[in-house]
Amino acid sequence: MDPVHLLETLRGHGDHDGVDVTSWVSVCPRGLWKVQKKQTRKESKQTVSESGYVTSGYCPRLGSLCRVRVRLKADMDETESSVSDKGSENLAIAEVTEAVETAFPRCQDSVLQVPLGDWTTLRLGEGQCDITEACLEGMRAGEKCEILLSPAGNVPNVSVPQSEEEHLPICATVELQAFTPGRESWEISPGEKWEWVKSHKERGGGRFRSGDVWGAADSYSRALKLLITLYGHVRELEKKGQEQGAEEQRDMDRENGDEAHHPPSANEFKTIKAELHSNMSLCQLKLNQPERAKASATKATELEPGGAKAWYRLGQACQKMNELEEAKQAFRKLLELQPESPAALKALKDIASREKETNVQLGLRLSKMFS
Repeated sequence: MDPVHLLETLRGHGDHDGVDVTSWVSVCPRGLWKVQKKQTRKESKQTVSESGYVTSGYCPRLGSLCRVRVRLKADMDETESSVSDKGSENLAIAEVTEAVETAFPRCQDSVLQVPLGDWTTLRLGEGQCDITEACLEGMRAGEKCEILLSPAGNVPNVSVPQSEEEHLPICATVELQAFTPGRESWEISPGEKWEWVKSHKERGGGRFRSGDVWGAADSYSRALKLLITLYGHVRELEKKGQEQGAEEQRDMDRENGDEAHHPPSANEFKTIKAELHSNMSLCQLKLNQPERAKASATKATELEPGGAKAWYRLGQACQKMNELEEAKQAFRKLLELQPESPAALKALKDIASREKETNVQLGLRLSKMFS
């Protein structure tokens, strides 16, 4: 898994009588959920409609706009579905004159983050609904799959509120009607990837402020994964020198017709990577994952030694793990950066109290041993 074990899937494949069975772990505002998907493959040739949608053939890629419908099996009327869907595909695609994704907010008490029962347009890679996106990555236009959802019981600190109408596990279907082509990672310019990174970071901040901590960590994780693909570009800039490398990149962007997106400088890359690791650490602390929070905060302090927030989060993580000496070092570093910091002073005072209490208890035990 990635730094918070949110996105990297734990997959198992099977192929029996043309049925592809896959399982993985996905993230939603209510925590991590195990997804089991059953899909029947239908080989077909690629067709592109006038609106730019791929109506059959390949699978969606990063940036693909996907026409998708998610329905709970309990709400489906198979007879009505089979009749109404026969002519709906061509009609729906014909009505799409411009590819525009559907805007809808994430819901804290929902596992599936899409409007159920309606055709919706999702942009692959946005992270609006991790479960649906993960299904779409392996589907072709016109395909339908069944999914079975249940809480990932082996993940700590995941509470699953249940309503009267919700019965676990949840069974649903995902249908992919059509999608725009999208692109592979190597086809996307550094400038465009940088825009994706900044977008994920901004989205993560919004989710965190709304209380969607799992979703925030998901966004930060997506941003960090895209940053990895920019590392080679940044190394080239460092070798050539910032100004020369930036000028060469601008020339390349002009040739490719992509002047609007500017790639990051080495300093920008380093700064935003440190901020993402620091933000990830905060999410992990909120999710009661101190070991991972410590690892993320450590990376942030290594990238930006002057980042006060990262040192504070490192101290918090060590404190939760009862690594008091390391915690004191982190908080003292924070005081060097921000003298008289109330948070650091309070944390050091709390640690001193804990150490004093521990010494008293140790003294009592020793006195009993030798009395």
